[in-house]
Amino acid sequence: MKSVIVVGAGIWGSSLALRLAETGWRVTLVEQHKPGHVRQASAGETRLLRCCHGADDWYARLAWKARDGWRHLGERAGEELYHEAGMLWFAGTPDGWESASARVLKNLDIPCEVLDPADGARFFPDFRGDDLSFLLWEPKAGVIRARRATQVTARLAEAAGVRLVRARAVPVPGAESPYARAVDVDGEVLRADRVVWACGAWLPGLFDVDTQLTITKQDTLHFAVPAAWTTPGTPAWVDYGASAYGHGDVDGVGMKATSDAEGGPFDPEDGERVVDPAGVELVRGYLRRRFPALAEAPVLFSQVCQYALTPDAEWIVAEASPGVWLLGGDSGHGFKHAPALAEYVAGVLDGAYEPEPRFGLHDRVPSRGLRTSGDTG
Repeated sequence: MKSVIVVGAGIWGSSLALRLAETGWRVTLVEQHKPGHVRQASAGETRLLRCCHGADDWYARLAWKARDGWRHLGERAGEELYHEAGMLWFAGTPDGWESASARVLKNLDIPCEVLDPADGARFFPDFRGDDLSFLLWEPKAGVIRARRATQVTARLAEAAGVRLVRARAVPVPGAESPYARAVDVDGEVLRADRVVWACGAWLPGLFDVDTQLTITKQDTLHFAVPAAWTTPGTPAWVDYGASAYGHGDVDGVGMKATSDAEGGPFDPEDGERVVDPAGVELVRGYLRRRFPALAEAPVLFSQVCQYALTPDAEWIVAEASPGVWLLGGDSGHGFKHAPALAEYVAGVLDGAYEPEPRFGLHDRVPSRGLRTSGDTG
């Protein structure tokens, strides 16, 4: 039986551990805190699932496949982890990101519809879109209950035979290469046929990936709103041009409305997790313009998350040493892909195929194009 150590029980690590255990691997999953702990990027209350990725069809196909994975996971868990509430994209220009996305989705037979801005009144209790060129409707998109989904995935992994170890892990130097297929866990060295470091924002502190990965502080805000703004019912939305996104109230924590403006450098272990008052006012200004009835809605819940950003927003799926793999740089658009990405990475570890060259440890050309709104998954 092949063995693997996965470090990091966020949604990527937990999903990979589950997939590998169910396909015959002996799996150890190491997490310094607990799956779904609030320092994880995976522990935000929600993430969006959408297939729009501009002109890129690789991610669109993976997201469409992941949709089935999330629905199946919820059925296994006996609870709804994914609300298929639909999503509206607010297009400020006639031939930008949204237009390119629509062409890709239509080519892939993924449902979408171009609407007039006035149609926004069909979806929201209050809406102003007089500055928009059109709306792009993704009826099969929606909202994932992210923190809960992370906890459930880790629980299912344990039930599938994964050994969960609660400890801090560090790499072990290799004799003939930078890193051995081993992990130092609080002084004890564990070895396996493969080691996968899926430790999110902690990755730059463990490996020399500083030029490929930047960690930023991102504030998420939820506002107290009337019952009419509940999801399902109210769809998710993304305004690419304004770097804003959100959805209706899920699980009683309020309507999510948040800026995607890239935050400053952040330490995931010791950084202060207090939202910036200027960021709150920025989002209020957006609500005032787009959903005027919510202009004075109080903040009900806030949370500091972090992005692990690569310059080009492509992920890292790369072998740092023989048998030692780095999995990271979710760049704000990785959560939604987790069930399908786990299957993809499992194939890489099995030697069925090489990872996409775009995911390698090479110099990256800066781009915001893939990420759109970071917390959208």
